[in-house]
Amino acid sequence: MELLKFVRRRSFLSELVYTVLNIVFAVMLLLIIRYTDSIGLAIGLVALSKWRVFAVRPRYWWANVRSNLVDFIVSIGVVLQLHAINVATMADPQKLLLMVVLTALYVAWLLFLKPQSKRRYIALQAGVAVLFGTSALFAVSFNWPVSLVVIAMWVIGYTAARHVLSTYSDETHGLFLGLVWGVVFAEIGWVAYHWAIAYSLPIISGVMLPQASIIALLVSFVAFQAYDSFHHHAKIRMSDVLLPLLFSLSVIAVLLFVFNRVGTAL
Repeated sequence: MELLKFVRRRSFLSELVYTVLNIVFAVMLLLIIRYTDSIGLAIGLVALSKWRVFAVRPRYWWANVRSNLVDFIVSIGVVLQLHAINVATMADPQKLLLMVVLTALYVAWLLFLKPQSKRRYIALQAGVAVLFGTSALFAVSFNWPVSLVVIAMWVIGYTAARHVLSTYSDETHGLFLGLVWGVVFAEIGWVAYHWAIAYSLPIISGVMLPQASIIALLVSFVAFQAYDSFHHHAKIRMSDVLLPLLFSLSVIAVLLFVFNRVGTAL
């Protein structure tokens, strides 16, 4: 009985330490961007937080890097979005409020969504990485060479696809499918680089949501539904993909033919 009490106490303390460290980590990113405006220092802290990736034998490094890429993309996306808010043309109290809200969302990612292992949560993790990764990329890449944007989009697409496909234990073509999906994202990135449209968020002035991020997220959603249907039924059932497909096509059509008139070039 005493042993059980000790194990429970140790488990509670471990969870408490884990929670506190994650909150402190997120707050430190906020403070670094807010008071130093140093993206490099914040990204360095994110990289330092991944020390456990290399705290194993070198032969396991690539596997660890690959399994942590989604979290790394989200973290870098949060850093870049914090910086975008910090330099945006808005009242200082509003900046601080938005940065605190974004930091709170990042804490929710670290404590609640990131540790989940069920397939629907894994898919949601990949979706968050796509949204934060692509939006952050197009927020800072307006003067980059197009090749870097295409490569970055390929990495985001490949990482998101491999993250979801890892939940299908009998999938033998995960690498190939991940490479293909990376190419799809690279093509979206190439088009978006030459036709960059972003939208102002409601209430939040000075923060833009790239059109490419919305399209990439919707296309990924349809692809996931189609693959999941094929995996379970050996074919893509129309009943499984019709509603996601119609919804995604409708939103993309509205973005391309209606909101492009009011969009803002990046």
